[in-house]
Amino acid sequence: MTEQPIPPTRKIHHLNARSLRGLAHPLRMRLLWSLRLDGPATASQLAERMGESSGATSYHLRQLGEYGFVEDDPERGKGRERWWRSVHQGTYTGEDLFRDQNPEVRGALNTLLHEYATQRAQEVSTWIATRHEWSQEWGEAADTSDFTLELTPALASDLSRKVHDLMESYRALAPEEGTPDAAKVRVHSHIFPTRPMADSD
Repeated sequence: MTEQPIPPTRKIHHLNARSLRGLAHPLRMRLLWSLRLDGPATASQLAERMGESSGATSYHLRQLGEYGFVEDDPERGKGRERWWRSVHQGTYTGEDLFRDQNPEVRGALNTLLHEYATQRAQEVSTWIATRHEWSQEWGEAADTSDFTLELTPALASDLSRKVHDLMESYRALAPEEGTPDAAKVRVHSHIFPTRPMADSD
């Protein structure tokens, strides 16, 4: 039996009230998301990618650096331009932030969550618009399903943990660089309760 390689431990940034307020800005979130998804870049590269001025991206990258989200990339920072990279591979928002009664924290959290939702909706829209550019195999492999289940909070928590564990198990199966038709795959997971819609007259 061949042993599967153990994937490296992912560095996760656990948000607190201070770092939440530092991240909760649409452009900063887009910058951090781009660095995590596409790798290190300069402020000028990110500005071109996002249709922003390099002055704006430089300022917000420095702010992200102040809050510990990004840092200099020493492997690339040899020229005049400063290269940035993400410090972590993910962000964790604990229940304590959702229970925080501070209006500033609640406002920042709302900005964060709505921007997450917007980013994910844009990713799905981009896939729909460009699906014809991908191979038939990718068209058949992609999925946009949704499910409705009757669960208790404990069962929903168990489901969430198992989904996360399954996602992490696939990191060890990542194909070698240069493998034909390999691509980064985005997986969105949403588990939340709903109430029945009011009966219409």
